[in-house]
Amino acid sequence: MQKQTVILDEGAISRALTRIGFEILEKNHGAKHLLLAGICTRGVPLAERLADRIAAAEGDRPPVLPLDVRPLRDDLPPAARAKPPDLPELPGLSGCTVVLVDDVLYTGRTVSAAIEAIRLVGRAERIQLAALIDRGHRELPIRADYIGKNLPTAQAERVNVLLREVDGRDAVVLSHSAP
Repeated sequence: MQKQTVILDEGAISRALTRIGFEILEKNHGAKHLLLAGICTRGVPLAERLADRIAAAEGDRPPVLPLDVRPLRDDLPPAARAKPPDLPELPGLSGCTVVLVDDVLYTGRTVSAAIEAIRLVGRAERIQLAALIDRGHRELPIRADYIGKNLPTAQAERVNVLLREVDGRDAVVLSHSAP
């Protein structure tokens, strides 16, 4: 039997994204030369929400690039990752700070694939990472620059981020087996 605990509700997610948006602005001295890259699936609406918050605070809305990085993951069989994802050409990438946006940071493998995807389309000035949830258990030396919530978990637990754009409601839910 699965037990579920709500970790963040709609209001807490909103507050976390507002804080992350201000942290991005502060660290990068404004919104100029920012590009938000949302990692599919739930990173895209999170990136859109962050772009809206940055625009409300700064006046400039950074562009949002959706990234489907599954074909670049190194934990897939070679045949599954043979074809790189379709990525738009980004001629203005040099000089840009790319902020990768993901819902959950776990092993680091998705982020590693996202960095590779950005490298395939150009050379960013710098790449940063924003994650709504950091649950630990890294397999690669990846660390987020901006975190909504640190959530230490057991390996057997599952973190589910629900977003209204994808799931019809906002919540972060921790699922684990009940004794």
